[in-house]
Amino acid sequence: MTPEGSLLAAEGLHKAYGRTPALVGADFSIHPGEVVAVLGPSGSGKSTLLHCLAGIITPDSGTVHYGPHALTGLTDAQRSALRRTDFGFVFQFGRLVPELTCLENVALPLRLNGTRRKEAERRAHEWLARLEVEAVAGRRPGEISGGQGQRVAVARALATRPRVIFADEPTGALDSLNGERVLTLLTDAARETGAAVVLVTHEARVAAYSDREVVVRDGKVKDMLAGLI
Repeated sequence: MTPEGSLLAAEGLHKAYGRTPALVGADFSIHPGEVVAVLGPSGSGKSTLLHCLAGIITPDSGTVHYGPHALTGLTDAQRSALRRTDFGFVFQFGRLVPELTCLENVALPLRLNGTRRKEAERRAHEWLARLEVEAVAGRRPGEISGGQGQRVAVARALATRPRVIFADEPTGALDSLNGERVLTLLTDAARETGAAVVLVTHEARVAAYSDREVVVRDGKVKDMLAGLI
């Protein structure tokens, strides 16, 4: 079980790639509605931590709990199901499907979960409007700007009303103005819906949008509030 009040928690995570350690006894926890920035230089292990928390990769040892679920004890199919229903993802370059319109991209996770097309597109329209990009609904990703594309990606992540959003360098490919707008829209929408946000970044200006900051260094996690490793 997760620590009291936590939605997602990891304890004693170890992960190595060959002889190179990425995580060395890393601990992490996040509460519903909380935005936690995970800071650290390139190669520090912050993306590995995110992937372990999301059940994308399995740690060599340690535990990850999401509510009553021990992610490290679930099958690949069970973890995939959680990622479709309870987790949302925003990546640095959006990763939108180029053959689909923006509306179809946002509706895609809803359709994969069995939502009827009309309802999925209605909800997709709502999120595109909320992220201020409803005007590009009928365009394909290659026909819109980077800032617009990242807002569409955020709308896609939020469309299923996930309980946890994993954002890996979500503004890394944007200029500062577009980046700030995307972060404002993402964090405001998440707090309104009660979703927790794990925000991986190496930029202090991005971390400023969080409620709490942790730093990954040499595979360990330091909570900046507690000041303890």
